Parts: sequence; structure tokens; C-alpha cells
Amino acid sequence: MPKSNTGYLSYHQRMYEPKKIRGTLIPFGYKKSEDDPKIVLPIPEELDVLQEAIKLHKKGQSLQKCVDYIYSKTKRKITRQGFYKIVNKNNIKKKARESAREQLDYQRDRVLKAKRELDKERSKLQTKNKKIKDLDIVLEGKVKTVIDTKDIEEASPTIKKAFEEKDVIFQPNQGPQSDFLASSEREVFYGGARGGGKSYAMLVDPLRYCDKQHHRALLIRRTMPELRDLINHSQQLYSKAYPGAKWREQEKEWRFPSGARIEFGYAENLTDALRYQGQSYTWIGIDELPQYPTPDIYNFLRSSLRSVDPEIPVYMRATGNPGNVGSLWVKEMFVDPCESNKRFDVEIPTPMGVKTISRKFIPAKLQDNPYLMQTDDYYAMLASLPEVQKKQFLEGDWDAYESSSFPEFNRQIHVIEPFDIPRNWMRFRAADWGYSSPACCLWIAVDFDNNLFVYRELYTKKITADLFARKVLEQEHGEYIRYGVLDSSTWARRGDIGPSIAETMILEGCRWRPSDRSPRSRIAGKLEIHKRLKLDENTGYPSLFVLDNCVNLIRTLPMLPTDKNNPEDVDTHAEDHAYDALRYGCMSRPIHPIRQDFIDKTNEPKHIAPADRVFGY
Repeated sequence: MPKSNTGYLSYHQRMYEPKKIRGTLIPFGYKKSEDDPKIVLPIPEELDVLQEAIKLHKKGQSLQKCVDYIYSKTKRKITRQGFYKIVNKNNIKKKARESAREQLDYQRDRVLKAKRELDKERSKLQTKNKKIKDLDIVLEGKVKTVIDTKDIEEASPTIKKAFEEKDVIFQPNQGPQSDFLASSEREVFYGGARGGGKSYAMLVDPLRYCDKQHHRALLIRRTMPELRDLINHSQQLYSKAYPGAKWREQEKEWRFPSGARIEFGYAENLTDALRYQGQSYTWIGIDELPQYPTPDIYNFLRSSLRSVDPEIPVYMRATGNPGNVGSLWVKEMFVDPCESNKRFDVEIPTPMGVKTISRKFIPAKLQDNPYLMQTDDYYAMLASLPEVQKKQFLEGDWDAYESSSFPEFNRQIHVIEPFDIPRNWMRFRAADWGYSSPACCLWIAVDFDNNLFVYRELYTKKITADLFARKVLEQEHGEYIRYGVLDSSTWARRGDIGPSIAETMILEGCRWRPSDRSPRSRIAGKLEIHKRLKLDENTGYPSLFVLDNCVNLIRTLPMLPTDKNNPEDVDTHAEDHAYDALRYGCMSRPIHPIRQDFIDKTNEPKHIAPADRVFGY
């Protein structure tokens, strides 16, 4: 039923109608009804005066003048507070309605959120029930398949007991191997130390969808002899996991009772990879990916990932060890972008637009493989290797390179989490400028033990000197920087007129002093970095630390090669811009060795201030 018209009247319109009262107080403009004491009747004359007073208040008259006006006209008193309540009664009710509406919206959002959570939990429950049902079928002997240990843990005690009585063909090691087999990301790289069980995990992973007809997998090695070892291991595993699975030697593939196929192939170069052009695979794996010098083959094979079955997702998997020719590009693609064992998304340009795919890097160590750790022989063999190879093959260190200029650099030691720099620590900056090549500025803090902490970086390209200076000042946010060191070559004149690069920056308010240009200063600067990266014999700590937000310095320093013609220097054709900035900074705060037998314990030496003062320093 529609509401009466009375419900649509304003408060001031409803004033002229009789109304009920709860107490004994009679509102202004009303009188008691003779028939019912709980009913009050309007007095139109007084209410008219009240309406006039309300209009006067809206025009700017004070509450007191309005109250006096009402008394002069009606000879009936009304308080200022009472009059104010009448004036604002509509606003009060409006605010109450708005508050109620907001509360209703809040409760509605809570209900929707709870519904989404309920749907999510219901979906999880359905998935779990399906897994348990499939597990029951497996245990009854109807189907042979690969079972995830996590599914076993979630199953009932009866199922667990039945599983224990079954012949377990393969059970992944707890840790990285299990994480690799359970990963749902589109592209996963499982790499690190030798002996971590990577290749065996690569053999098992494509079996997850071998009970589906349209599943087709491709497992790649670089050469045919290397591929043969994987084939031999697959013959020990696949026929047991799936009775009825047949190996076809000529086609180099396994065919399963469901119609699924796992193909083994090799691709030493891009010409070999062309054999797979036009093929469709739901799973592609490349064992020992860093053996390829470029990502060309990886990117080419990735284009063959397609699925015609919505229940079969597409996966790209790879394994490998550091120390091969392609370690650098593999590290840049999988290791550097994100923390280990965490998903990250990348944008891949396609003819149809930009596509986002998920990736993950899972590190491997020898300690992850309990079978090889039962004896110390394999561990001792890896530990006896030269320092760089030991870091690569035993520790799985992706920052270790044979030709690295700084083999002392260790990400676990020299890279630390950001922290609040104490205000009483001295701060300075060091920069290497370039237009076509990257320009880099590093901000460095010095503690009271003369340890250096690189806490901020600016790494940019194709930027003019004046704009670079402005960006440097923007990064500092007004903090006090004691001095700045800039490549001394920037003081060279650019033609007959005009300021130099350095003077252009100084004119913007970004002050610098030139770096050391003395003979063999490059060698001396590199030696200073070596000294600071080296662990102190007494403390066990270095004197140079890099905060993990300085990603370009962390990325380029460990992979900086030595100069083939001068082993004492770095290769200047490499990406050495962050290194140069660090070198200028370390040279401005050199380590001064002090003989212990000449130290006066009562008067310990203070820090030595930077030498030459330029432009006000």
C-alpha cells in the first residue's frame, strides 16, 4: 500500500496537525486537547509567528532576537535552546537517516564479504573432497598415478594407513622439491647447487596430468647424449607409475593409456628448436637451462604452450646450476626480480597486447637431498672445489662468477635490510654521470667505526646534467649531505663556451667535488672496495654494506668481469656505472691501516675527514 500524503510532508508542514506527546510538557504553539490529555492541538497564530522567526534566523538573525520576536508577538516564552531544536529538527533527522544508511551499507558489505569467504571455503572443500575421492580410487587399485604428499596429509587415517601399505614409487623430498612439484605458477625455475634432486623432479612433474587425454609434455636437454640419461631414468619410473605406458624409441616419447604423451627432445641451437614449431604442448620443461647462452630457445619454446582442455593448465618448467654460459640471463629473468619462493608477475608483449604471466624461483641446495647427504663423499668433493666453483655448485650462489672482479661479494653477508640511519652518522654521495650510458648516484652513510652503508641509489639513463642534479636533490628530501664526489672528467669544458657538466649541476644547487684522478687511481679505488668487502678477522664482518633497495648496485657488482688486458682493473665495456660511483665513494673514505702496537688506548684515533675541499666543502 502506498503511504499517505502526510508522510511526504516536511516537518514544518506537519506542525499544523494534532500530535501525541509522551510527557507533560506542551510544545510551543500547541494546547491540550479537552478530549484526550495526550493529544495537543496546534495554535495556528503562534505557529505562524514561529515560522516567521525561523525565516528570520535563516536570514542571519540571532537566536536571542528570534526568541524576543516570538515573545513580542505571542507573549509566550520559548528558550533559545528550544527554538534551536525546532529549527534544526529536519537536519537532525536527515543526519540520523544518513547514519542509518551508512550503517546499513557497512552491514551489507560485511554480509557480501562473508559470502565470498564462504564460497571460497566451499570451493576448497570441494577440491579437497575430489582429491580424497581420487586418492580412494588410487588406493583401490583402479588407477595408477602420482600422489602429492600434501594430499596424503589431508586424507583420513584410513586412507593414510592404506597408502602406507602401497608400493610408493616416488615420494618428493620435503622442501624445495615438494614446492617445485606443487607450484601453480606458469613459469618456474628450480635451480642452485648440484645434487638437489632437480632433474628427478623435472621427470615427475609432467606426470600430474597424464590421466587426461589432451595432456602433451615436452622435456628438453641441450644435446642427445645428455637427454639419454633422462630417458633411462624415465624408463625406471613411468612404467611403474602408469602400467600400460609404452616407450616409443623412434619418436622418443611415452604414450599413456589415457592418450597423454610425454616427448623427449634436444635443442642445441635455435635451428634444432624449429623442429617444435607449430606443435602444441601443455607442459614444457628444459633441464639445465643456463647451458644456453641466450634466452632465445626458451622464449621460442614458450610460444608452443597451448591447451585445448580447460582442465589442463599450461606450465613452463626449467632447472639448472649457476656457473654456465647463460647464468646471467637466467639470473636476471628468475633470481633477481623477486625474493626466492615467492610468486611475481611479468608483462610479456604479444601481437594481441600485453600479457601478464606468473613466475617463481625455487633455490636448490645439496642439503635438500637426503640420499646424497647420507655420506659425506659428494659433499666433500664439492667442498674441495676452487672458491668460485664451490660457491656455485655447493652453495648455489648465483652471484659467483669465474671472471668476477669481486668474488668476495656475498649477498647473504653484504646485502642487508633497510633501517633508519642514525641522525648523527655522516652522509655523503658519489656519482658517475652519463647520458647515453646509465648515470648512477649512491648515497652512503658512515658509522663511528668507519663502516660504509650504501642506503639509496639513483639509476637512470638519457638524462641531462641539470635534470640529474634536480633528481639527486629530490631524493635527498632536505637531509644534510656532508659532501658529494663526482667523476672528475665532468669538469672538462664542453667547447669554448658554457659551463662544464659538473658546473651545470652545481648551478642547480647540487654541489660536488671531483673524484681522485691521480695515476693508478682506478686500481687504488678497486683495491679499496676489495678491502671493505673482505671480512674482518676479529669481528667476522665486512666494512661495506648495501641495503637491498639498491638493486642495480647489487645486480651489477658481482657480475662485473675483469679486464682481459689488465686483470687489476674491471672491464670498462661492462655495466660499471654503479661500480664507478661506489669506487669514488670508497676513495673519499679510504681505510687507513693502523699498527696496533702504536695505538694509544687512552687516546683512540678519530675519523679522518675528507681531504681537499672544493666548492665550499
